[in-house]
Amino acid sequence: MKVTIRRTDSGLSAYVPKKDLEEPIVRLENEGLWGGIVLLGNGWRLLLPDLPKDTRLPVTVEAKKIVADDAAIEAQRESS
Repeated sequence: MKVTIRRTDSGLSAYVPKKDLEEPIVRLENEGLWGGIVLLGNGWRLLLPDLPKDTRLPVTVEAKKIVADDAAIEAQRESS
């Protein structure tokens, strides 16, 4: 799904235009944001693509929504 990541006064946020949903990013798997899973304020987990750490924001990326257990997460990572 297309997701726009941007920086706000309160931190990072993710906007999903298909759902007209904007939520704060409350937890990052990787310090550099990219190539890992982020947790949104509504509980959604998104797997972000592996981009350079200095990627300028805002940016729209293709992310995968994680809706499964830990074993399935690893399988989704390997398929990306």
